Amino acid sequence: MKTIKLALALAALSLAPALAHENHAHETFSAGEPGNPKKPARTIEIVMNEMDYTPSRIEVKRGEQIRFVLRNVGKEDHEFLLATPKENLAHAEVMKKHPHMEHDDPNGVRLAPSKTAEILWKFTKAGTFEFSCLIPDHREYGMVGHVTVK
Repeated sequence: MKTIKLALALAALSLAPALAHENHAHETFSAGEPGNPKKPARTIEIVMNEMDYTPSRIEVKRGEQIRFVLRNVGKEDHEFLLATPKENLAHAEVMKKHPHMEHDDPNGVRLAPSKTAEILWKFTKAGTFEFSCLIPDHREYGMVGHVTVK
């Protein structure tokens, strides 16, 4: 009986990452909240190239709304996912198992080469956050940027 309970517990644990992968809905975000298109925003263009972002460091004020214009000028798909380093590292592990995962969250986007997208974001919390590409190996090769919210 103990063996069956242990097997069921291990099976449940192994399903948790897969279920978390399928459920991408977030109710709260560590770096703030989706912006309001009816309110003014400062525009910051971020160029995604092979394994880097330009600019890779951004400073914003707490409460400021930013319209990120993201341009992939590289030859591969790239992502922009805004979160804490801990959250992005955990998500990167899931991406290793599901490398073609599409992000439908307001704090992230995946772009094919020569494509452009926008993310409207309001930074409601002070701190240092990151944006990174979680396609396997891209983050490890340096595709990480930082946002400091003062």
